[in-house]
Amino acid sequence: MQQELDALEKNQTWELIPLPPGKKTIGCKWVYKIKMKQDGTVDRYKARLVAKGYHQVYGVDYWDNFSPVAKLVTMRMVTYLDGLFTIKDLGQEKYFLGLEIVRTDKGTSLCQRKYILDILQDTHMLDFKPATTPFPPGLKLIEAAGVPLIEPDKFRRLVGRLLYLNLTHPDVTFCVQQLSQFVTNPHTSHWDAAMHLLRYLKGCPSLGVFYPAGSDTSLRAYSDADWAGCPDTRRSISGFYIFLGGCLISWKSKKQQTVSKSSAEAEYRALSSTICELLWISYISHDLHLSISVPIPLFCDNQVALHIVANPIFHERTNHLEIDCHLIRDKYKAGFVAPQKVPSSLQLGDIFTKSLGPGLLRTFISKLGMMDLHHAPP
Repeated sequence: MQQELDALEKNQTWELIPLPPGKKTIGCKWVYKIKMKQDGTVDRYKARLVAKGYHQVYGVDYWDNFSPVAKLVTMRMVTYLDGLFTIKDLGQEKYFLGLEIVRTDKGTSLCQRKYILDILQDTHMLDFKPATTPFPPGLKLIEAAGVPLIEPDKFRRLVGRLLYLNLTHPDVTFCVQQLSQFVTNPHTSHWDAAMHLLRYLKGCPSLGVFYPAGSDTSLRAYSDADWAGCPDTRRSISGFYIFLGGCLISWKSKKQQTVSKSSAEAEYRALSSTICELLWISYISHDLHLSISVPIPLFCDNQVALHIVANPIFHERTNHLEIDCHLIRDKYKAGFVAPQKVPSSLQLGDIFTKSLGPGLLRTFISKLGMMDLHHAPP
């Protein structure tokens, strides 16, 4: 408890001021929690001092409420920059919120081995044979394949747990995105695909992201799309990934909101999503007093989409892209991004837009900077 009070005072959490006339202070209380190690033993006992906000009256004590939620990219950036801020000195962390952390002179490795093994144990998948890919190569899930699940809540709980793997597992991001589309009405085919994903995780529970040590803070981004990749809606799948120095700090797989009439249009919308993420990273970088070099290289393997970025004239066939055109072209003209062509053979975005074979998957995993936590560089 004293450590918590010392930390609050050190970080100047509050400022003492006179109480306004006719007002009463809001009380506080202690919240206690037992922090566990990855082997299930007790790590330490934690005490947290919190205000009794539930005693406040809407319209009298407050008008709006706000719940701060950290984006994953923020956490990865701070991890890569390694110690810009210290809220409380707890020594070298090794296990935190399901994350297992190994630090060496070469860098930092993150994985979720115990978290994955807990999922496998709860679903009785520990004795099953591992799979070499997250999904069977070329698999595309459809809405009503098979019969409806008798216990759909089991599927929903599983997908919810798998979503948390996006912290350290870009290799399963596309598959989890696909499964999450069917939580409302899951069928047996969706459950089978989820079980295949668990078999893949069984073969690589300690695989995770590696953040190499260094001071390189240059950004580079890659954007990709799978045109009409959804069999049910014919909407395309966008994917992007962003490096800070040699560290993969942001990635995403998402179905686009509208149907694209061409592959160039799908790629262009994917570029727009990537630029939005780069803008967010630039804001966080400013708050961390981190200098980011511009223009940021933005790689895409579709030449037509790149021509649309550089062409100042709105052609008739791109009128429906006007909003995205304004965003991308404005940032291009302002020198924020520098769109460039990348050969399809070097475009790793396929891992975020489609199911891959084992050989290509292993190559992409290596190039994305993923490695086995138990074989981190000494």
